Amino acid sequence: MKNTVASLMKMKEKGEKISMLTCYDYSTARLMEDAGVNMLLVGDSLGNTMLGYPDTLAVTMDDMIHHGAAVVRGCKETFVVIDMPFMSYQASVYDAVVNAGRLIKETGGNAVKLEGGAAVKEQIRAITDAGIPVVAHIGMTPQSVNTFGGFKVQGKSEAQAAQILQDAYDVQEAGAFSVVLECVPTKLATLISERLTIPTIGIGAGEGCDGQVLVWQDMLGMFKDYVPKFVKHFANVGDTMVQAFKDYDEEVKAGIFPAEAHGFKIDDEIIEKLADK
Repeated sequence: MKNTVASLMKMKEKGEKISMLTCYDYSTARLMEDAGVNMLLVGDSLGNTMLGYPDTLAVTMDDMIHHGAAVVRGCKETFVVIDMPFMSYQASVYDAVVNAGRLIKETGGNAVKLEGGAAVKEQIRAITDAGIPVVAHIGMTPQSVNTFGGFKVQGKSEAQAAQILQDAYDVQEAGAFSVVLECVPTKLATLISERLTIPTIGIGAGEGCDGQVLVWQDMLGMFKDYVPKFVKHFANVGDTMVQAFKDYDEEVKAGIFPAEAHGFKIDDEIIEKLADK
C-alpha cells in the first residue's frame, strides 16, 4: 500500500508504529522498500556518512537534489522526505518556499524536512500553504550544532523541556504533518507524542514516539567514526564488507579471481587466425 500523509496520520490514530530510515541512493532505497519501511529520509546526514564532513553544515541544495532524486527513483510505495540543508530556509520565508519547491520539483519527493520550532513556524506555514507537506524537527537539531556547543541531549531542564513542548505545538499549528524529536528525554518525548495529533518520529527519544528513524549506516554498523548511544546495530554489515573487500583483494593478487567461469568464450579458430597474422 502506498504510504501517504493520510496513511501515516491514520497509523498515528490507530496506534500503529511508523518505521523510517535515512537513505541516500537508488539501490538502498529499493532494498528498504522491499523490507516494508514506511518512510525514507534523504537526510543532510549524508554530509557525514556519504561526503565525509564533520557535520551537516556544508551540505548544499544540489547535494540534496542529487541524492533525493536517486532515492525517489528507487521507491514506488515508500514515502520520501528530503531535508532542507543549512541556510536554504533560515534567511527568509521566500527562500524557504522557493527551495522547498526546488526539492520537490527536481526530485519527485513527497515532503521536505526543516529544523527548528517557533523560529521557523512562518516558513512551515508558507511551505504547506504552497502545497508541500512538511516534517518538522525539534530537540537536538544538527544544523544548530555550533549554538548547542556539540551534539547534546536537549530538554533536560524545566525551561528547555517547556520550550521543546511549545515548539512541538508551534510546528503542528503551522501545518507540519509530522515532527522528528531528536535526543530528547524519553518521558518528554512521550508527553509530546500524547499531546500532538500529528505523528512523532523519534531518534534518541525513546519508545513513546509514534515512529522511529535511524541513520542506516549506523544501524548496520557501517559508520564507525562514532556511535551514538541511541543506535542499535541490527547487523554488523560493516565487518562483513571489510572481510569481503579483503577476500577480493587477496584473490585478485593471487590470480584466483577471475576464474574461467567468470569469462566469455570465443571460437578457437578465430584466435588461431588472429595469431597467424
